[in-house]
Amino acid sequence: MLLAKNPVISVNGNIAALSAKEIVTLARIVDAKIEVNIFYSSDMRKRNILKVLRKNGAKSVLGFDRKNQTKIPKLDSARRIVDKNGIFSADVILVPIEDGDRTIALKKFGKKIITFDLNPLSRTAQTAHITIVDNAIRGMGELVLACMRLSGKNDAALCKIVRNYSNKRNLSANILEIKQNLTRRAAHG
Repeated sequence: MLLAKNPVISVNGNIAALSAKEIVTLARIVDAKIEVNIFYSSDMRKRNILKVLRKNGAKSVLGFDRKNQTKIPKLDSARRIVDKNGIFSADVILVPIEDGDRTIALKKFGKKIITFDLNPLSRTAQTAHITIVDNAIRGMGELVLACMRLSGKNDAALCKIVRNYSNKRNLSANILEIKQNLTRRAAHG
């Protein structure tokens, strides 16, 4: 996210309720826009999410101006409706609690996707460019700390980190860790 030209944090009600402070902090660190994008969209639900974000320090939140609405191609759910200045024009999108269909559509649309998923075998985890295999609360906190730690590095150092990262290796390591934990638990009855 630190290398992105136009990073966006996609926020639904769950992640706003769980990690609003971390969303706002991360947006400041990586200079990301915040966009409210929900599956069951209503003005009241969106306003409630906005209140939570503002209460935690968000200044500007996208996803409310109907003039800026456009659609992500090949996506059927209400989440296809996005802000032209946010998700639609983003190069990197953090989609913390996500469904596989939307992750696939955003990737096909040329977006780099970062997500959290407890299941390294899920479509979302397998499709994303970077999957943080953790619960969203702990994962958001860890992502904030990692971005704070890396924010002082120059672009060449950050590019090297990205070049050496493999989501397939990451997911494989997490699957092995889960397998080892299950094997250990099974052995102890």
